[in-house]
Amino acid sequence: MREAAVREPATREGGGIGGTLAGGLLRTVRPRQWTKNLLVVAAPAAAGQLGSAGTALRLALVFVLFTTAASAVYLLNDARDVEADRAHPDKCRRPVAAGTVPVPLAYGLGALLALTATALGALLCNAATAAVLAGYVVMQIAYCLLLKRVLVVDLAVVTAGFVMRAMAGGLALGIPLSRWFLITAGFGALFMVAGKRYSEAVLMGEGEGGTRALLRDYSVGYLRFVWQLAAGVAVLAYCLWALGTDGAGPGSLWRQLSMVPLILAVLRYAVFVDRGAAGSPEDVVLRDRPLAVTAVCWCVLYTLSLTAP
Repeated sequence: MREAAVREPATREGGGIGGTLAGGLLRTVRPRQWTKNLLVVAAPAAAGQLGSAGTALRLALVFVLFTTAASAVYLLNDARDVEADRAHPDKCRRPVAAGTVPVPLAYGLGALLALTATALGALLCNAATAAVLAGYVVMQIAYCLLLKRVLVVDLAVVTAGFVMRAMAGGLALGIPLSRWFLITAGFGALFMVAGKRYSEAVLMGEGEGGTRALLRDYSVGYLRFVWQLAAGVAVLAYCLWALGTDGAGPGSLWRQLSMVPLILAVLRYAVFVDRGAAGSPEDVVLRDRPLAVTAVCWCVLYTLSLTAP
């Protein structure tokens, strides 16, 4: 009972049944989830290209475009699942299910936002950015319609969504994306996604699906294997990259030292995953002080590796 009480606030995505249309639309596009789109700075940050005002403006634009695309998916998903949400004890509070936002409006606005994000990506950025945005929307719609019920594929699709965010900023700025960046980002995202699923499965009990149908088909042991494998590959890829560049210059030394806080951060986060307490990754990252200090240490060392003469 206590675990259910702790998780309850996170499931109340729709608020009360009442409210205005504008407020209902705002709740439907999930402002709390917009922080995920900050990943668009990942590739430019890894390349050390965050110093100019022009770069900041371009990344702000990409952030807005990805937020628009993600909001479109939330609207379309809630419109499609309206009947199932109305029968759910928590999701019935969502504005579309509660009747605050009409279903046709959710469909129409979702389609408009998806087309707008893709078109503006092509006009204001480049074709590669538009392709990533369009691919993201299509993939997420396919996930809502079918792929979320396909074992393993559901994990891959959610992971790919994070990787697309990490790629978008680099593509918009014309920054080449290294294989080490993609491997580390991909398996790091899989670590977070599988860890979240594992925590949900631990809290709900093996064989109990809760609000995710596939949780009853995954065993706790399998999800543990996935997040441990993903964490290991992400750390290994980062270490191989850090040890294999720049010879023995100052930048290389700082980059190699940055492996220490990165490994400590992964180990620290794994503690929460193992306890089944990583159901909300953003809460773990923001509220755990040792993890935050470790992340700051990594940022300092990585920045030194980019700025060292």
